[in-house]
Amino acid sequence: MDGRISDETIEYVGILAKIDLSDEEKENAKSDMEKMLDYIDTLNELDTAGIEPMSHAFAVNNVFREDIVENGDGSEDALANAPLVKKHGFKVPKTIG
Repeated sequence: MDGRISDETIEYVGILAKIDLSDEEKENAKSDMEKMLDYIDTLNELDTAGIEPMSHAFAVNNVFREDIVENGDGSEDALANAPLVKKHGFKVPKTIG
């Protein structure tokens, strides 16, 4: 790549980003974008044959574990004081007709 970005491209990017750039900001943005494209060209020169693509920079391990009940949730103790119990829960009077 020749590393040149046109003024029209900078205008278009400004429109897409919904920002109004001054002339100085446009020149700075153009310079920054050209540097980024030059760096990408440099990276394209690297020999990546035989290198496996990766999806994450770090190894991803499954952080989930099996749910193991150790002490219970105390529901039996709570239901012991309930006036009425229905299917492991409190039975309450109907409030909506």
